[in-house]
Amino acid sequence: MSRLEGKTALVTGASRGIGRAIALELARNGASVAVNFQSSEAKAKEVADEIAALGVKSLVVQANVAVSQEARDMVKKVLDAWGRLDILVNNAGITRDKSLRKLDDESWLQVIQTNLNGCFFTVSAAIPAMLEHAFGRIINISSMNGQIPAYGQANYSASKGGVIAFTRTAALELAKSNITVNTVAPGFTETDMFTEVPEKIQDQIKQRIPMGRFGKPEEIAKAVVFLAAEGDYITGQQINVNGGAYM
Repeated sequence: MSRLEGKTALVTGASRGIGRAIALELARNGASVAVNFQSSEAKAKEVADEIAALGVKSLVVQANVAVSQEARDMVKKVLDAWGRLDILVNNAGITRDKSLRKLDDESWLQVIQTNLNGCFFTVSAAIPAMLEHAFGRIINISSMNGQIPAYGQANYSASKGGVIAFTRTAALELAKSNITVNTVAPGFTETDMFTEVPEKIQDQIKQRIPMGRFGKPEEIAKAVVFLAAEGDYITGQQINVNGGAYM
């Protein structure tokens, strides 16, 4: 029997990168997976097709998690389709990097709204169904840059640090209901977003990582599946997947 057979999952921002890897790893372990996307419908459908090929159910759900009603409607669509939501992975996130002297209100608000507020919207929408079934595994994707300062990322670091704090409070409030809430904090990971960083800068970053390499999306996904499948007595915690860059 697969570790997550019979479970249903929703992964936000699942059309590419870390979200895609998480969705596929959950499916490989037997979960039915709803693939959320904002604009990359074709890529989301490709992920859903890969999931279906593994012999489990898939569902494609469009929503901008920064918009409260869209995020809540997305959760409702999953519940309408499958009757329950066992695993929620908040992965969707954006960056708008600028130094504080150049950071404008819009760039600040966009990042906070997507990365932090979007996390609240989906969690609060999922809680009633999880309470009804006395089961829930919520995994919020934070970042190493929510733990340490990062030049030009005041908005991103604040949003991801907020996710860590939000996770702990949610874990405390939901612990007695068999709903665990944890965060996975990736370090520098080989995604489309990171490949845009100039090679010279990548080399400088790599020199600061004890393991001497960047992470792979699949390595983040394995940590998520561990919390979903094996983390029955783990809540309010963060798993750092960063090659030792922050200990």
